[in-house]
Amino acid sequence: MNALDWPFFEPRHRTLARELEAWAKQHVSQAHTADVDAACRALVRALGAGGWLQHAVGESIDTRAICLIRETLARHDGLADFAFAMQGLGSGAISLAGSAEQKARWLPRVARGDAIAAFALSEPDAGSDVAALSCAARADGNGYILDGEKTWISNGGIADFYVVFARTGEAPKSRGISAFIVEAGTPGFEIAERIELIAPHPLARLRFTNCRITGAQRIGAPGEGFKLAMRTLDVFRTSVAAAALGFARRALDEALQRATTRKMFDATLADFQLTQAKLAQMATTIDSAALLTYRAAWQRDQGAKVTREAAMAKMAATEGAQQVIDAALQMFGGLGVTSGVPVERLYREIRALRIYEGATEVQQLIIARELLKDPRG
Repeated sequence: MNALDWPFFEPRHRTLARELEAWAKQHVSQAHTADVDAACRALVRALGAGGWLQHAVGESIDTRAICLIRETLARHDGLADFAFAMQGLGSGAISLAGSAEQKARWLPRVARGDAIAAFALSEPDAGSDVAALSCAARADGNGYILDGEKTWISNGGIADFYVVFARTGEAPKSRGISAFIVEAGTPGFEIAERIELIAPHPLARLRFTNCRITGAQRIGAPGEGFKLAMRTLDVFRTSVAAAALGFARRALDEALQRATTRKMFDATLADFQLTQAKLAQMATTIDSAALLTYRAAWQRDQGAKVTREAAMAKMAATEGAQQVIDAALQMFGGLGVTSGVPVERLYREIRALRIYEGATEVQQLIIARELLKDPRG
């Protein structure tokens, strides 16, 4: 049975997946130029023109649609998935809690691909422990003055605006954080460093020095930033699992093609039982992760709390995809570690997914915490 035939999906989801697959074959290619910034901008424009970014923007997010889009795009090209996901994550706080003016100004532009968004939460000493962030927004008249740094910021350097989470001090720790929209080019805001990754994506360290913003740039109420950040991540965490599924499915496709065509000892690689066992394990790992992923997506679309389910999905899908891709690369032998070969690209792409939006170890803590609250599930 095709995964789209599972009862998690409605006819509109199946139509969406078919239409996106056809679009991606025409508009998405892994043959990017060396200019990753330009490639990412072009993908954002193409996704906007195709109407796909509309699914990532707005108050009512269809989690299953987001997951299907990310899975499909990731199977074709990791940078296309990145471009789509960051538009949703970067504008998510505005969708959830922005003022009417903020929504009207930014969300249509994000959906059209005319404005690139970024989500600025992590800091050099505050990654998994978000409540420890030190970037500060000091009230000054009818506005704020930002000071501090952010790092590992996706779309850093190419974004038109950044949703920045900073300490405003209404209460200790997580209760004293607020969210702000900071436009690129604002005096006192600079790109301190561009960061190179093993899988090229636009990424940067940001610095704020006496950066003045207006009160109208705050998103939601003072001190509600941490909750807003967690709500934003909750929307998109399950979709990280879906992206990992896309990478894993592409790796299995590559492995099957290799196994059935690679001649070895008067047979093909697929004729050996060791290969067959590995392929079976890869397929089972993918289906297990897919079931967890779309269970979490379906439950969220029904209005259920999915803290535990989303954590399970992200952990299983990202860790499983790493195993599947590693097995696929092994089947390619020396060719598998050759730069530019699909399995080599997948090997670099998957690694970050086990870290961002909550590392695997954090997901384990979340699952255990939720289990201890209610052992019966």
